Amino acid sequence: MGVLLFSLFRNNSQIETILFGVFACVILVFLIIDLGVFNRSAHKISTRSALYQSIFWVCISSLFGYLVYHFDEGGFDASIEFFSAYLTEYALSVDNIFVILLILKYFSVKEEYYHNVLFWGILGAVVFRGVFIFVGALLIAQFEWILYVFGVFLIYSGIKIYFEDSDEKIDPEKNPILRLCRKYLPMTNDEMGGKFVASVNGKWMFTPLFLVIVLIETTDLIFAVDSIPAAFAITQNEFLIYTSNIFAVMGLRAMFFLLAGIIDRFYLLQKGLSIILFFIGSKMLLEIIHYEISPTLSFTVIIVTLTFSVLLSVVVPKKEDVKEG
Repeated sequence: MGVLLFSLFRNNSQIETILFGVFACVILVFLIIDLGVFNRSAHKISTRSALYQSIFWVCISSLFGYLVYHFDEGGFDASIEFFSAYLTEYALSVDNIFVILLILKYFSVKEEYYHNVLFWGILGAVVFRGVFIFVGALLIAQFEWILYVFGVFLIYSGIKIYFEDSDEKIDPEKNPILRLCRKYLPMTNDEMGGKFVASVNGKWMFTPLFLVIVLIETTDLIFAVDSIPAAFAITQNEFLIYTSNIFAVMGLRAMFFLLAGIIDRFYLLQKGLSIILFFIGSKMLLEIIHYEISPTLSFTVIIVTLTFSVLLSVVVPKKEDVKEG
């Protein structure tokens, strides 16, 4: 992983290298504190705790964005690109919460194990997102036209998401990786006290929680197919893409516990996300004719669209809710 990150940021300035060191220390320290101190034993995460954690990660992310503004050579534009990528990824993570909740319910995972499962799921996302961004940066450096392929893909994704049924259910049983695990790995139906691997009669067996982790990781990779190209459409600076992406992912777990019970109320957020993807994809394609949309305008469109879709979801009740009332 160290070689990967070195390669990823090899062309960045000394300032960005220092900022990345700060970023890496922050993430590492809080991962250790999280698992080793605050959540040493399995327990249910309260809404109040989730709220504090959500506020914490938003504040830490904002502080890092300020450091980018103050120290990075890109200054204001670099910080705006960071926040644009961060907000886009954070918003796209909401759809991820729907799927994670479905997986946890499908396997009847006890709520006290949610935190541990999400911790390792997000830790895997930190690694795999780095691989995705590294590969993307490498391809773009060799074949710049891939950026326009990303643009077309984002427009297609935006249109597809807009007309997609937000209540559509995903069947975990159709996941091919899950089928392979069940076919070739020794499995037990017992959660074994929240463990992923346990010794049963002298034989090492994988528990259902291991399958949950596998599904969450593969789901995150699917969502990364949208979010990583979207980040590259906002900026081609790998440092800004990776840091904004990981800060958003780190806040995902707290947001899950905060929104899991009420997330279905924001039914128009999916439409807002589709508009953002369409806008970002169009922005990238406009560069073919040398027409550039400023980072400030991009950020404004993203935050206004997200705010409007959330507020409208609250103000205008869903048709089904009106009929029930």
